[in-house]
Amino acid sequence: MKSFTKKTGDILNKWTYFIGAMLILALMAPVAVMSQSSPATVNLGTAGNFVILAQTGISTTGTTGITGDIGISPAAASFITGFGLIADATNAFSTSSLITGKAYAANYAVPTPTNMTTAVGDMQTAYTNAAGRTSPDFSELHTGDLTGKTLGRGLYKWSTGVSVGSGGVTISGSATDIWIFQVAGNLNLLSGAAVTLSGGAQAANIFWQVAGQVTLGTTAAMKGIILCQTAIAMNTGATLNGRALAQTAVTLDANAVTSPATVTGVENDFIPDQFTLSQNYPNPFNPSTRIQYSLQKAVQVSLKIYNVIGEEVATLVNGHQEPGNYSVLLSSNNEALALSSGVYFYRLEAGSFVSTRKLMLLK
Repeated sequence: MKSFTKKTGDILNKWTYFIGAMLILALMAPVAVMSQSSPATVNLGTAGNFVILAQTGISTTGTTGITGDIGISPAAASFITGFGLIADATNAFSTSSLITGKAYAANYAVPTPTNMTTAVGDMQTAYTNAAGRTSPDFSELHTGDLTGKTLGRGLYKWSTGVSVGSGGVTISGSATDIWIFQVAGNLNLLSGAAVTLSGGAQAANIFWQVAGQVTLGTTAAMKGIILCQTAIAMNTGATLNGRALAQTAVTLDANAVTSPATVTGVENDFIPDQFTLSQNYPNPFNPSTRIQYSLQKAVQVSLKIYNVIGEEVATLVNGHQEPGNYSVLLSSNNEALALSSGVYFYRLEAGSFVSTRKLMLLK
């Protein structure tokens, strides 16, 4: 009897130890959060023309590099500081050595004032739309501390602030998944924090709707569209692959800001053995067509549309991408593109690979 009791006790002790060990491992492991559904995207309207859009000011110190257009309204161009703006002959926009794109302001020549009023209105509409989404998939997740977590597609809601420490956060999903983060307080990425994308997730499909201030710490790496009701502040060396759309001001300090890719699909079941750019289909098209390309290895990718006189009219992709097969939807219904009927050229630059093809829009 004593022997039986001892064996039973030993077995219970072993099970207790095993269960305890499993609980400890579970608590130590990163938490993966996956949603069953993907919310509808947030329509940016003409605010999607801009990589930085603000109402009261855009300022920079240090060596900042911006890829995409910036704009301000109702404030005048004098509230865009640190860029050394050079007015175009038409006075409809300015250029800067710090901007691969153009700078627009409310006091520039027509049609810029009207366009800027529309863009700011669209920004506010997009903010209201994102903030008004109901039935979140996750509420008050991790009490707002996303450090070390993995977030799947879905609608997230916090009644206070959200922070990401130096351990970073991973956003995981496909190229067509959507993320909307509703933050009632401030959003803070601490120094060295990084938002990492996995599984094909695209920065263009991630929306950070923030009622308070957004602060990106020193060398922090942010991904996604920031829709901020107040200010966006980027500290020294912080980067943004996305858009900074602020209803007050955006301040920069030696930052890199690039507009997000608009990839609508990616298949990485196999790694292509070469770089390719396919003919768009259908062609001619109305209202939409698809452009497909393959990447043999991870590179910086640029896919742009040009008119027949060589002027750039749209940037579809601009960012670092992993090897795989990509598909980009080009739609003439996109108000941000404003394409008229005619012949255009699309050009892919992927590392040292460069290829150009012709497409035709018939309305």
